[in-house]
Amino acid sequence: QVQLVESGGGLVQPGGSLGLSCAASGRTFSSYATAWFRQAPGKEREFLVSIEASGTSTAYADSVKGRFTISRDNAKNTVYLQMNNLKPEDTAIYYCAAGGFSTKRFTYNYWGQGTQVTVSS
Repeated sequence: QVQLVESGGGLVQPGGSLGLSCAASGRTFSSYATAWFRQAPGKEREFLVSIEASGTSTAYADSVKGRFTISRDNAKNTVYLQMNNLKPEDTAIYYCAAGGFSTKRFTYNYWGQGTQVTVSS
């Protein structure tokens, strides 16, 4: 079992930056790929980025490529999402997930509770 807890969300102005963290519990965390998804009101949950278990491979959605960066520290059981040049359309609840390395939601077995990110002036 893996439990995930996101933190770092909040209100930021357009063009600003924000960093999210996802702290995991469970001894097997380092064997799972992890990913970030987001869900805006009235929309489907959207894949953003994933990182393979060892951290050597990543995959980004086109909507965030060049603006968002994922990283992980397996010694700390933590995954990070650095978000730069934020736009109002980035407003959503951001979720951390753990599972198989994929862009598909159904491959991730473990989910956090989410953290709200609001981009507004």
